[in-house]
Amino acid sequence: MKLTDRCIVITGAASGIGRALAVRFAAERPRGLVLADVASRRDALDALAAELARDGAGAGAAVPALAVPCDVGDEAQVRALVAAADARFGHVDAFFSNAGLIRDGDETTPDADWQLNWQVHVMAHLYAARAVLPGMRARGEGYLLSTASAAGLLTSLPSATYAVSKHAAIALAEWLSVKYGAQGIRVSVLCPQAVDTPMISGRAGSSAARADGVMSVEDVADCVVAGIEREEFLILPHPQVIEYFQRKAGGYDRWLAGMRKFAARLAGGKP
Repeated sequence: MKLTDRCIVITGAASGIGRALAVRFAAERPRGLVLADVASRRDALDALAAELARDGAGAGAAVPALAVPCDVGDEAQVRALVAAADARFGHVDAFFSNAGLIRDGDETTPDADWQLNWQVHVMAHLYAARAVLPGMRARGEGYLLSTASAAGLLTSLPSATYAVSKHAAIALAEWLSVKYGAQGIRVSVLCPQAVDTPMISGRAGSSAARADGVMSVEDVADCVVAGIEREEFLILPHPQVIEYFQRKAGGYDRWLAGMRKFAARLAGGKP
């Protein structure tokens, strides 16, 4: 899929990967960009929309942009976001469900934290699909993209809440691809390891994800555009991830044994 003359919605757009995607997508000359983030980031969201509308945030040409505060864990707000996009740009061609969070947690983590991860990392993608799929199916084309993580293919030792919800995000995307692919709906999931965003800054438990290097958000955005053009299901900015995933699938018990040893080293303060 080419992004030229498309209307693209991006959640979590005020910073990090979401902001980089908006800037990178602007270079593809979309019909319009709809930027969403929580209300507390409204100022940053408005500033980005203004930059895009002025000169594509450095892309060299103005791109129409609409900023919409949205809590992606609230289905009514996601539907309102899509309605605003439809009203401004006609219809949504691609929805990038990118908003996310990370906190360390395990089986003792309070239910409220588990539910928050579930709402943001799983239900938000479902709400987006519910809102845009009827129109996409009627037109015979559309793109659903979601940011998961390499943790959704492997695991995250510091955070069960993150790993489990990201696994579920990939499972949902996989199901949507199987169910609606023959109707012209394309689905991709972005699964990076460590990316230079506020999400990993200062996290003591992020050493494993950093092992293959910390990627810039700009490089990740380039990978996303290339992956969309190829219509890849798994977009993997860190190419090593597919090898790790294949090792896991090819010898699950062996992989688990290796991960237990790695977890023990981390618990003992060893890299």
